[in-house]
Amino acid sequence: MGKRSPCSPEVRGGSWQNLGLRTIMVYTGAMSTTKQVRRSVTLPAQVAQQVDRLARRRRLSDNRVLVELIEQGIEAAKQKEQAFFELAERFRSSKNPEDVKKLGDELGRFVFGE
Repeated sequence: MGKRSPCSPEVRGGSWQNLGLRTIMVYTGAMSTTKQVRRSVTLPAQVAQQVDRLARRRRLSDNRVLVELIEQGIEAAKQKEQAFFELAERFRSSKNPEDVKKLGDELGRFVFGE
């Protein structure tokens, strides 16, 4: 037989329950059951510091904070895209020349910025 750990119940003469061991959940949110993919990213020093501050303040890992920020960014990009298509549809279907001008200017700002 192999060596037993000094913490194993057989060595200590009891069961795991008698050892007073406990598991503390540090993240209780909806944990993903999808496949995880490991990626390496290089962050500017200022961004890395902001991520560290957020992680400490929220008592999360840097990785968890990065995942949440990326998810929020993806959602914001989808919403912006949806707003653009709605604006483009309003522009396309408008018959009033004043509205066409106003919506065209708005589309230009959307695409090229202010």
